[in-house]
Amino acid sequence: MRIVVLTGKDSFLRVERSHQLQKVLEERHGSVDRFDFDGASASLSAVLDELRSYGLLSQHKLVIVDNAEAFLGAEDRRRAMERYAESPQEESTLLMRAGARWNPGKFDKLVEACGGAVIKCDAPSDAEAIRWCGVRAERRHGTALGPGVAELLVEKVGPDLARLDSELAKLASAAGQGAPITRALVVEFVGLSREEQAWELQGVLLREGAKGALEKLSELVRVSGVPATMVGWSIVDIMRKVHDAARLLEQGQQEFAAAKQLRLWGDSQAVVMRAARQAGSRRAAAALDACMRACARTRTGLSSDEIRTYESLIVTLNGGAR
Repeated sequence: MRIVVLTGKDSFLRVERSHQLQKVLEERHGSVDRFDFDGASASLSAVLDELRSYGLLSQHKLVIVDNAEAFLGAEDRRRAMERYAESPQEESTLLMRAGARWNPGKFDKLVEACGGAVIKCDAPSDAEAIRWCGVRAERRHGTALGPGVAELLVEKVGPDLARLDSELAKLASAAGQGAPITRALVVEFVGLSREEQAWELQGVLLREGAKGALEKLSELVRVSGVPATMVGWSIVDIMRKVHDAARLLEQGQQEFAAAKQLRLWGDSQAVVMRAARQAGSRRAAAALDACMRACARTRTGLSSDEIRTYESLIVTLNGGAR
């Protein structure tokens, strides 16, 4: 393949596919000269000159352009690269790496026409991530996973392969050479599950209002890597519980009976019931409606920034959520 495009949200997969491509080229050509460019700042002439010139120390070149969506953002660059794709150099391989905003078009078709490939690098499903953990633990970290370990790990971390690989490395070290990774080690060394992290946001939203919830949202997204979809689910879930609790209380049910029906236990019971009494069913219904409309915007593409949408929602809910 003279041109390969790797596109998608999962940066770990893009790096892994890059290593695989370089390994194949080295097996075929011996040593390979590698040149990396940042597509946001690299000039068109620099990239094309590197592709078209002969290597001094090796028979083949691997030219990598990161931020490829930015590199092809200008029309003159896109057209020049389309012309290159019509007749790519035999002595070079061009690897374009782009995020989720890659815009497929004529260039992709020309890549496939010249025998290249456009490969998606999107995050796997939970089931795929569970299978990946078992293989990765054995091949990369020299250990085995005990029963239910992969499932628990994905439940806590999510299907982000970079984070999963980091946790596997840590757990393999904790287990010791030759020893398997157990569920007990996962519980001890891996942080809160996604559901537990979601409750962290829910509890802060009901107890502290907008300021505390915005700070917690920033922490969860930027530090813990909680996906935007989980944030939306978390907010909708807690406001649905507040709404349902408010209706049950207005119908004359006792708090304990209402909490049992809604499966509220521990600290969450008192927090939700207090919010339900303060809001009442009408205000809680309006808050829930605002949540559903915000989620609909993120899922239909009307929102260009999911996190900003949920930040705005938290501010909107502040009066009815405290």
